[in-house]
Amino acid sequence: MSKNLDSTSKFLSLILRHKPETIGIELDEHGWADVEELIRGMSKTHEFNMDILEEIVRTDNKQRYSFNDDKTLIRANQGHSIPVDVELEKMEPPEYLYHGTGEKYRNSIDKEGLKPKSRLYVHLSADTDTAINVGRRHGRPIVYRVSSGAMQRDGYEFFRSVNGVWLTKAVPARYMEIIKA
Repeated sequence: MSKNLDSTSKFLSLILRHKPETIGIELDEHGWADVEELIRGMSKTHEFNMDILEEIVRTDNKQRYSFNDDKTLIRANQGHSIPVDVELEKMEPPEYLYHGTGEKYRNSIDKEGLKPKSRLYVHLSADTDTAINVGRRHGRPIVYRVSSGAMQRDGYEFFRSVNGVWLTKAVPARYMEIIKA
């Protein structure tokens, strides 16, 4: 991804996950934005059109975005800090999921477990490699193994977004153990 496209992609993420008002648009209750309004709003500060939008969606390695069938609406698949219902399907998780983070957060997580902070959900990975890559974005990576099967049997709900990220409201520390430090 070129530097300009990367910058535009980050701005798109900000708009669709956190601050649609920045460009004067609103998301519906399911997080959808009107594509024409989005293009008009983003064009005020970035070189932006339908071709660029489609390229960002197509080349995003985390598959952060989805179009509706006729590409008149777009939304972020997860990671919102604003209250939207992205129509996640409740699913039974595998017995273990993984959470990668930076070593600097270890003491807090060991005491309090995982909390969504500014997001709506805690994000979990299905494999350790993905968790390690996520952790690297926060410094020296550590990986927690989450006993998601036990959590689910204890009444916690899990969802899987369209790009394969597992989501839950919180993970108490008793369901976690460090497997890579």
